[in-house]
Amino acid sequence: MPKPTDNPADPFKKALAEATKVMADDPDLGISYSVDPPGMAGDAMRLPQISRRMSRDEVLLARGTADAYALRHKYHDTATHARYRPTGQLASDLYEAMEVARCEAMGARTMPGTASNIDAMIAAEAGKKGYAEAREASEVPLAAAAGYLVRHLATGRDLPEGADNVMQLWRGFIEEQAGGTLEDVNGVLADQAAFARMARQVISDLGYGDQLGDDPDLEDDENEEDSAETDEEPPENYGEEEQQDSDEADASAEQEQDSTQDMAQAHISPDEAADMEMGEETELPDGEAPLEPPPPPPHSEADPDYTVFSPDYDEEIVAQDLAEPAELERLRAYLDQQLDPLKGAVGRLANKLQRRLQAQQNRSWEFDREEGILDAGRLARVVANPTTPLSFKVEKDTEFRDTVVTLLLDNSGSMRGRPISIAAICADVLARTLERCDVKVEILGFTTRAWKGGQSREKWLAEGRPQRPGRLNDLRHIVYKSADAPWRRSRENLGLMMKEGLLKENIDGEALEWAHRRMMARPEARKILMVISDGAPVDDSTLSVNAANYLEKHLRDVIAMVERKKIVELIAIGIGHDVTRYYDRAVTITDVEQLAGAMTEQLASLFDKDPRARARMVGIKKAG
Repeated sequence: MPKPTDNPADPFKKALAEATKVMADDPDLGISYSVDPPGMAGDAMRLPQISRRMSRDEVLLARGTADAYALRHKYHDTATHARYRPTGQLASDLYEAMEVARCEAMGARTMPGTASNIDAMIAAEAGKKGYAEAREASEVPLAAAAGYLVRHLATGRDLPEGADNVMQLWRGFIEEQAGGTLEDVNGVLADQAAFARMARQVISDLGYGDQLGDDPDLEDDENEEDSAETDEEPPENYGEEEQQDSDEADASAEQEQDSTQDMAQAHISPDEAADMEMGEETELPDGEAPLEPPPPPPHSEADPDYTVFSPDYDEEIVAQDLAEPAELERLRAYLDQQLDPLKGAVGRLANKLQRRLQAQQNRSWEFDREEGILDAGRLARVVANPTTPLSFKVEKDTEFRDTVVTLLLDNSGSMRGRPISIAAICADVLARTLERCDVKVEILGFTTRAWKGGQSREKWLAEGRPQRPGRLNDLRHIVYKSADAPWRRSRENLGLMMKEGLLKENIDGEALEWAHRRMMARPEARKILMVISDGAPVDDSTLSVNAANYLEKHLRDVIAMVERKKIVELIAIGIGHDVTRYYDRAVTITDVEQLAGAMTEQLASLFDKDPRARARMVGIKKAG
């Protein structure tokens, strides 16, 4: 009997995962459940989350999604698919939809029980997209209709309501243009290459042949012909041609020698001759190997041995590029609504921080100046001796004007819910507060573009799984607010953290090194970097093929580098996670509600303990 604290959905999730591995014929298949959109990359599959209630719709959707992905994993060959894939976007969408339908139809033939499960998934997707309400073909995608029609023709099953509506809206057009080609769908279903050729013909019949690109079968024929020509005997005059080439080469050498003599006769200076020779290719003496190009710089300054399999898919992106303005506005409103009760407490702490900063700023005056504010304390001298010039004072530049603070927020999936909401609102309020005190603030976030590897892992799989590939995921580094951007223009960007599917995995070491590089390029004299995280670096794809401490070691190396350089002051706040084992200056909070207080106290203590500020204050007092 399960314990009361156990999740009642866990036995079902475990059973579904095992059944999916059997259906996919891959015992090493990785299966996870998430509120993020489902997906599959290589040997990793993400299924819809199942709550403790285990509603009928949740169970059916999870089963249907698992069956669909398992069938694609079993019957789909990535290399064949890529070989015949069209180049144009619409043609590619049609090709992809028909291939998905082929895999699902193959499963329905051999395992009829999968068909009803996949029907539930199709019905859920169609309902989410509003397909049942469509009245014109132009309101729904042609690619979806083509996929539904192929599935219907191959299985003979009726489609769910919304999907059937899409198919019927486009069916007349598709059958009129490509009906003859689709008649053979059952004959090629089991042969992916033959089906791909048929799909390309359907795309051409529908009027999108210009998006197909080159025919891969014709390219193979041409390659075979080229190979045959290479294998043929050389022509009879082969030796004569070779001799002719040799004679031409000798003539060229003589001309080059004559050119060199002409240069000497024209009294060209050594410097000019060297400049002219810079662009010419020179022949090395026999026995000397050409110079090898310099090795590429290491990916990480902190650890030259830290490697990345493919940085091609990493991105550094501003928040505005990840959502439309209307969506950002909606997400920001949602964030404000969720945290309205907390904003008062955070605001009070921020005001307390502002008062502490301004108290230090307002004590700084420079006296005996020729202009400025009249120094009333020294008017007695003027009264006693009217010839004494008036004395003025000037408020000294604020102690924190030449300071920049970066807030680096963990945007991993474990921060989902209240932690990321509170982190967003705290960053927002602190940015506004520090801006009032002339302290520039930058807000950054870090996560990955995909779960369990993304395109980097797919490339690694396609290249034969080389050993120790290093980091094996696609980074996503987000700029919510740059240091030079005013708070009012960046306010809505923080709502992006509420976007469904944004929060994934966390590779802290590279994120910290990225934030440090950005700060090093800043002109401010004082630089403060605050990291907010709720756990150690975790990326399943990387850790599955490297040492278990690979990412953690890199994080420690980066922290050591930052603290060794002593240009950036580094502090960290761990939410329910002991970060003191990584950072020298850190605090751990057990409740996310304590985050606002921890952030303000850490920043205030840094400004209170600023040795340069104390030295300036002592000097001012002595001068007074």
